[in-house]
Amino acid sequence: MAKPVALNVNGRAVMVTVDDPDMPLLYALRDDLRLHGPRFGCGLGQCGACTVHVDGKALRSCVLPLSMLRPQSEIVTLEGLGSPEKPHPLQKAFIDEQAVQCGYCINGMIMEGAAFLAANKNPSDADIRRALANNLCRCGTHLRIIRAVKRAAQSI
Repeated sequence: MAKPVALNVNGRAVMVTVDDPDMPLLYALRDDLRLHGPRFGCGLGQCGACTVHVDGKALRSCVLPLSMLRPQSEIVTLEGLGSPEKPHPLQKAFIDEQAVQCGYCINGMIMEGAAFLAANKNPSDADIRRALANNLCRCGTHLRIIRAVKRAAQSI
């Protein structure tokens, strides 16, 4: 039986109708709300492609059931972090450093990086590597990603 679920996504109150309250948040974001920043990667919470912020914490939306969210939980996706007109400093740094190759991992790298920078304003390269260690990238742009996070740290 379909049931409405209230969410707060990117500063907007929204409703999604779901058959299963344990459906992953990722499915609601992509399929119902048409937000395509978070990506389906592994489906196991291991690659980071699906990362979103929930109440300021970077979480894997592919393993986060809707039933675990409160209606007042603030969910932020890549689309809510910044806009093309006014990108988040980390989004701008990724562009400036040309840190994207195929782009599949970038949602996770940026969302994890933004949550990390909110807590650590002056990270070392080792800090950044540790913070992003559980986000997988097969293209090999890791050095550019680290430079982008360092660049963004200077402007946050």
